[in-house]
Amino acid sequence: MTQTSENVTWLTQEAYNRLKAELDYLQGPFKVEIARKIEAAREEGDLRENGGYHAAKEEQGKMHARALQLAQMLEKAQVGTPPTAAGTAGPGMVVKIAFDGDEGDTLEFLLGSREASATDLEVYSPQSPLGAAISGHKVGETASYELPNGKSISVKLLSAKPYAG
Repeated sequence: MTQTSENVTWLTQEAYNRLKAELDYLQGPFKVEIARKIEAAREEGDLRENGGYHAAKEEQGKMHARALQLAQMLEKAQVGTPPTAAGTAGPGMVVKIAFDGDEGDTLEFLLGSREASATDLEVYSPQSPLGAAISGHKVGETASYELPNGKSISVKLLSAKPYAG
């Protein structure tokens, strides 16, 4: 089945391996570890007043949700370089924009998944208002998007290069 760029998460091999290792841990060793914590807390007695039991159950729920999130992401993941050419904004690209044509007021970020970035680089989703507005635009082009307050803002694409990880 061919996937469109809207439902694909582009990951470097390193990011894919890191996320897969986290998923494997959550589905294996962590599952055993949390089951032991829950059983030990159960043996302490009354579950209604057992803080350790409730904390372990909450931790189990959070990690189960994280495992589901990772499994869904990895299922849709493509490893490699997104098919966007350098100079064009798209998923997997590090883009630099200027607000309202002011070349001094710039923002550089990764257009993609927060999970794919192992750096401090800010990440914007391609489905976010800004991400959707600039996707497909070439360096030098201007795009507009609507702010939460209903006003529209224009941005100029200054650069777009593949994320190296």
